[in-house]
This record gives sequence, C-alpha cells and structure tokens, in this order.
Amino acid sequence: MSAVAIKGWCPGALRPMQSGDGLVLRIRPRGGRLEAAQAVGIAELAARYGNGLIDLTSRANLQIRGVSEVGYPALIDGLGALGLLDADSETEAQRNILVTPFWIAGDDTSSLAAELERALAGASLDLPTKFGFAIDDGTVRVLTGASADIRIERDRNGGLLVRADGVERGRSVTRGEAVPVALAVAEWFVASGGAKGEKRRMATHLASGATLPDFLRGDAEPVARSAAPVPGLYPIGAMVGVAFGQMPHQTLNHLAASAQALRMTPWRMMLVEGMHEMPRGADLVTDAEDPALRVIACSGAPRCGEAHADTRMLASALARHIPANARLHVSGCPKGCAHSGPVDITLVATREGFDLIRRGTTRDTPVRRGLTGAELAANPLLLMGGG
Repeated sequence: MSAVAIKGWCPGALRPMQSGDGLVLRIRPRGGRLEAAQAVGIAELAARYGNGLIDLTSRANLQIRGVSEVGYPALIDGLGALGLLDADSETEAQRNILVTPFWIAGDDTSSLAAELERALAGASLDLPTKFGFAIDDGTVRVLTGASADIRIERDRNGGLLVRADGVERGRSVTRGEAVPVALAVAEWFVASGGAKGEKRRMATHLASGATLPDFLRGDAEPVARSAAPVPGLYPIGAMVGVAFGQMPHQTLNHLAASAQALRMTPWRMMLVEGMHEMPRGADLVTDAEDPALRVIACSGAPRCGEAHADTRMLASALARHIPANARLHVSGCPKGCAHSGPVDITLVATREGFDLIRRGTTRDTPVRRGLTGAELAANPLLLMGGG
C-alpha cells in the first residue's frame, strides 16, 4: 500500500482527509445501497481502525472517522474485500451519484445508477469534486432539495428527462438516451468553462450567463416534488435517522443485523430494507417530530481542525427551540460542509463568536456577529429576531 494521500477537504476512501480526530474516509455505496454484510463490515472496520464513529453525509455517503495512518492500509484492504473501492482516486472522485431510496425491483433506478457509474468510470471529464448527479425517477421527486448538478427525472407523462440544475425543465429522453445525454451535459459544463472559477456548480454557471446548447435543452416538465421524507414505515422498509448524522459503529451493526440491505439518503437517514417496525435505539431518530431533524450541524471542534466551535453541543441545546416549520444550520466555519443551501437560520462559528444569518447560507451577510454559544443557549429567541 502506498503512502496516504491526504488532499483537499472533500474526502474519499482512496483520498482521505486529515481532521482533528484523525483521517476521515468517505465510502460511496454503489447505487446508494449497502448489502447487510457490507454494512456489518463497515461497522467492524470503523471499530478496529477508526474511533468507532460513522457519519452519514448530505451526499448519501458514509464516513469512517478517527483512522490513523498506521491503520489506514489495513482499512483500505478491508473495504476492498467488501467491494467498496474504485479503481483509483480519480474514478472515485467523479462517482458522485444520488439515488432515490424509494425505488422498487424492476424499475429503471438501479440500472440507470449502474450504467451511469460505468459511464463515469470510462470518461475523462475532470469534474469538480462537488459536482454530482441525481437519479430521481419516481412518480414524485424526492431529491430536489439535495445537492446535484445534473438530474435524471420523470416528466408529467411518465417518461424520462435529463435536467441541468438551475433550469426548471429538461430534455425528454428514452431509457437508452438518459445516461449519454447526462454525460453530454457534463461534457458541455466542462467545455464551456463551468469547471473553472470558485463556485464550479451547474446552477451557478447557468446563472452567470452560460447557455445550454439547443440539443441539450428541452421543454419537458418534471413531476411534482414531494415533501421531505421523515422517519417512519414505508412499503420498502423503515426510514431511520441519526442525530446530526453521526452514529457509533454499534448502531450500524444493529441495523444491518435486522436488514436485507440499507439504502443511503441525503437526509442523514437510512432506509432499512425489509424492516416492518421501527427499530429501537438511543442513537436513532425514529420520530418524525424529533427536534433533531430541524437542525444540521457539521462535525465541529475538536473533531475538525477548521472549526472554531463545538457545533453539536450548541445544536443539541438549541434544537428544541426551533419551530417545527424551520431549520437551523450550525457550521464550524464558513465552508458549510454539512449543508450548502439556504435555511431559515444559520450560525457560523468564527474566531470572534457566531455569526447569525437568516434565510441564507454560510456565505451570506450576517444580521448579527460575535454571538457566544452561552448567549445563544440562554436566549434562543435571538435566533428568530426576538430577545
């Protein structure tokens, strides 16, 4: 095994990231699905070579935390034995594909995901590390709030369409055209300069004046979007979450022991296939009204060397004060790794305290600066403009 390649701040398994608690490895399940045996294997590897903590990310991936450089080679060998590695770090970095978890056997979802994975592995697109695809081809769209740059969806007549993020309508395609057209949109993005500059995302590229060529545009209207999924029982299984997207390895092992497979989601929840009653566990979020679902928080200090505060301690203190129809994002720095989009309330930790942003992202202008965690915890009305 070669020396550890510690690069950037968006990790993979073959390109880990150094954090405050050791190396972080990101695992991208193929088709958004882990066989039960794979999930058990990940839990065992996290316990043996990491600090036992596993993250669920907003890109429907898992992260093993706290890995030492000494233990890294053995961990990689273990992931390889589970069939969870790509041929190289470049292939891994391009395989950013979100998949609706509500597919059923025999529909197009799994085959589209597998075909897109193969196509990306055979392409040389040099896409930005945050650039991604979504396969959201159900009768309603569930991934519209999740980060993706090119989307394969259904139109109002039940056919497939390919849509660039940032435009409301897409190009109608046959099943055989869907992946080639999605790749053509990605190729246009790179060729037209979208992969350069600071933002390097499809919606930003289009908003800055770039125009899709006629053969990639269309007038197909996608099906309606659904409300955000919540914990509960579904025909396929049980949807369960973990507070702030982090769980001990025992929790993953427990769920896998009762499942046919686990489907990952961008909502820091998992759909446990074949489970027909909600599981029990102190680390699980199983109630649709749980205040933890209203709060997004990154790893924070001391787990992340970039963070200026313990985000999860503050998030836990504030969660019960957030209205049921609102969301709070607590970020340890302006990068906004846990969530890139706007929410009702955003707190960004800085060296001078927390910046408060309303109805925006970590990059927007604060309405208040220099708030302390103690001040916010003692007077949570400050979040909503009171106090």
